Formats: sequence, structure tokens, C-alpha cells
Amino acid sequence: MSDPGPTVTRMTEPLIRATEAGGRSLDDPSEVAVHDLLADMNLSHRFVIVERTDREPADQHFMQVYLNDDFSYQVEYREGGDHLHFEAHVPWQGDVIGPEPVARIIGDWMRDGDTWRTALPWTPLFPAGKDGR
Repeated sequence: MSDPGPTVTRMTEPLIRATEAGGRSLDDPSEVAVHDLLADMNLSHRFVIVERTDREPADQHFMQVYLNDDFSYQVEYREGGDHLHFEAHVPWQGDVIGPEPVARIIGDWMRDGDTWRTALPWTPLFPAGKDGR
């Protein structure tokens, strides 16, 4: 019997990567793991970014959540260049509810759902100027 040689294992890139303000990253996190990252946000660790690594252009497909001083959330999504970068505000709803509304939206986005698109009143982060750009 001949030796087939060494086995080569290819590492695949994650489809989704979540990163929190402290620098910790999770590859292909579950929705529960993303919810936990959001629940751990505080005034010292204010943001969580969930990005899709399988879309082009690279580094341009993500959702980001920022915790404001009043414990409301600034939520952004981007699907390409500046003209495809939007934001929405989610008011603080108390400790009992916590990040649940934001976690549901990001979970739907992670599954390529459609309800996240109408769940918040998204506005362009970089509004077009008078010249249309």
C-alpha cells in the first residue's frame, strides 16, 4: 500500500465576522453570540461590527452598532460605497429589553433576510449634495 502523502486541509474564510470594541473577533458567530456581544456593550466598549466577508467590494458590507451616552443605539449598514451607507437611531428601551430589537435586526441581516430593511427608518449617512453626488 502506498503512502498518499500529507493531507492538505484548506482553511476557508468565514462568511461573517463580528468584532467588538475591545478587539475580540468571532468568525461565523451564531445569532446568540452576536446578541451576547451587543449585551456586553458599555460606555467603555461602545461598538460591535458584524461584517460579511463574502461580498465585494471587500470590507464594505457590514452592520455596526454604537452605544450612545444615553444608552440608545446608532445602527449603520453599508452595502458598498458611501452612497450605500445608512444609519438609524434606536432609543433606549430599558434594561429589561436590552439589545433585543437591534439583535433581531442584525440576525435577520446575517441570514440574508429582508425584514431588517424596513425595521428601522434608515437614512443615508452621507446625504447626496446638491449636485447629486
